[in-house]
Amino acid sequence: MLTRLQIERLVTGALEEDAPWGDLTTTTLIPADATAHAALVAREAGVFSGGEVFEAAFRLTDPRMRVGLRVADGATFAGGDTLAVVEGPARAVLTAERIGLNFAQRMSGIATLTARYVAEVAHTGARIADTRKTTPLLRAFERHAVTSGGGHNHRHSLSDAVMVKDNHLAVLLRQGVSVTAALQGAIARLPHTTHVEVEVDRLDQLDAVLAAGVGTVMLDNFSLADLRTGVARIAGAAIVEASGGVDLATVRAIAETGVDVISVGALTHSARSLDLGLDITVDAAATEGAD
Repeated sequence: MLTRLQIERLVTGALEEDAPWGDLTTTTLIPADATAHAALVAREAGVFSGGEVFEAAFRLTDPRMRVGLRVADGATFAGGDTLAVVEGPARAVLTAERIGLNFAQRMSGIATLTARYVAEVAHTGARIADTRKTTPLLRAFERHAVTSGGGHNHRHSLSDAVMVKDNHLAVLLRQGVSVTAALQGAIARLPHTTHVEVEVDRLDQLDAVLAAGVGTVMLDNFSLADLRTGVARIAGAAIVEASGGVDLATVRAIAETGVDVISVGALTHSARSLDLGLDITVDAAATEGAD
């Protein structure tokens, strides 16, 4: 869940990066008492995400700014639709414009791509989930965008759940430790609420992992035939996640093997920012032409 604290912290950092000592162009050219109206307009169709983030860019620049969202996160829109309207001091509108747009374009791009993956597997029981392949420091925004597109979030960080990957298993094997015994020992030491997932890249690894009683088994870079075999062998003893080699051309067939979750790094590392624009009308200064 995206919180107000996360939004304000990240947006404040972005605004400080973009105008560390103020907006030199705007303060030089635009009268202090000029006001402006602006519309966030879609140049192409998509799924919206980042409304609160967009609003925060303007509000944190100047608390007098007013932002009205015309669509909610997760809503679809067509090219030409107005997604939000902005009104307030012209200097603030112009200063916050790029940060507000950058976040809305990026998040809506992720939501739009996620929705395409979700549509591909809608006839199955598979969930589309993101991964930790996110932009450093922007994970909360990017993962919110995934949910806007109908997807689901994986563990948020290394602290949220136990996820034993191939490199962890390789270290255990080099130490001569039984995989089953190591996993059972870890589960015994963990709180009962902590989920344990183990990644395997071969069918012959399944028995040792299942014997430990883990919650999820990730079948990584499996062929479709091996995915079907893996699902049959796990037989409901754990959640089955498929990962690796997933794109829009392959996700439907992967879902049809019967897996429960398909994790897709491309949702966040390869999404294209959507084409959104801020159309601004700057009013004359309030005092211009006064008697």
